[in-house]
Amino acid sequence: MSQVVGGGYDEFWNCRKRYRVLKGGKGSKKSATTALNFIFRLMKYENSNLLVVRQVMNTHRDSTFAQLKWAQEKLGVTNLWSNTLSPLEMVYKPTGQKIIFRGFDDVLKLASTTVPKGYLNFVWIEEAFEISNESDFDKLDLSVPRGNIPPPLYKQTTLTFNPWSSEHWLKKRFFDRPDDDTAVFSTNYFINEFLDSTDRAVFERMKRTNRRKYDVAGLGNWGISEGLVFENWESGRIDIPNGEEYKWKHFFGLDYGYTNDPTAFVAFMANPVDKQIYVYDEFYRKRMLNCDIAEEIKRRGYAKERIRADCAEPKSNDDLRRMGISRITPSVKGRDSILNGIAKICEYKITVNPKCVNMIRELSTYVYDDRATENGMRLPKDSDNHLCDALRYAFEDIKFFHPNKEQSAGEAYSSGITKSDFNGGWDI
Repeated sequence: MSQVVGGGYDEFWNCRKRYRVLKGGKGSKKSATTALNFIFRLMKYENSNLLVVRQVMNTHRDSTFAQLKWAQEKLGVTNLWSNTLSPLEMVYKPTGQKIIFRGFDDVLKLASTTVPKGYLNFVWIEEAFEISNESDFDKLDLSVPRGNIPPPLYKQTTLTFNPWSSEHWLKKRFFDRPDDDTAVFSTNYFINEFLDSTDRAVFERMKRTNRRKYDVAGLGNWGISEGLVFENWESGRIDIPNGEEYKWKHFFGLDYGYTNDPTAFVAFMANPVDKQIYVYDEFYRKRMLNCDIAEEIKRRGYAKERIRADCAEPKSNDDLRRMGISRITPSVKGRDSILNGIAKICEYKITVNPKCVNMIRELSTYVYDDRATENGMRLPKDSDNHLCDALRYAFEDIKFFHPNKEQSAGEAYSSGITKSDFNGGWDI
């Protein structure tokens, strides 16, 4: 077993405390070790069952489900497990014990989860940083695991995540106020003996080019807000009150990439009256051809929307138009366009849906470069900013036309424009 799992996780592996909280950088084998640990535990403890939770249910298939399936293969026990996609679950054939997958996008359904045999005593919350509301965690924690668990079984909730921001409730609850029921762990890629030289070279390059990202994604340290381009954001959801829908409008931005950089698409709503932005959708992938981009935009239902895309790629914009994305529009670039765009966005409060994990990661690491200036003002680092650029492109469309002059929606509303005037006045 020690050869399969490797070193650095002995205390984590054997921990029996109520809460087992593991933060770490990428490549630290935290998810792999956790998956191995749970397959081992369920086979060791008859009548134990596992609930695996992520913020969004449909992200399990390519993450936790795949990781646990890998763990079965790594331990040489695949023939003892039945793994199905519909329903998404795993069953240990000799006893009928189950691994069940759920999402925080339906907290009430999550809290009512049960198993037909034994006890639902283990919970694994993967990418726990995506859980923006501590109250959602509390609802789960009060419901699962539940009841009296007979020895040698025990209750335990395991949380694994990358610590992108020190302002997250996870730090305050588990790391700043430790108690006897909680064990906290921090890991990084240095303890992963299974990485090869090319894997480690990625982190060394990150160390040189983006120290802040390296501190979190490499070393597993808490992200801090000092020097961030955007400090006006939080993870969460927005429910628009009835009667205020007219204040909000949808906007879409696209930044092209391919080999080294990802293609980044963002969808958000903006309310210029109350100065709010709500980011609710994204896609973020490398090696996307233009046909792949068009297909993904269509699949998400945005083909007929105006999409602001990088003006530096007119050929790609023309390709997308020929493929049915007819309202693709080049971004406007000019003198001070980056700083001016950032300044306008900084006037707004940004809320990011927890499922938009790449936008959360970028906002957590997008910082100013002390060495780059424009007209005496610091410029942001031109790295890991693809969704932020797409957001800035789309933000150009937040305009309102008043008779005889163009003005912001907030200015128009405060100057006496009526609700009906405002509702029809967007320049989209």
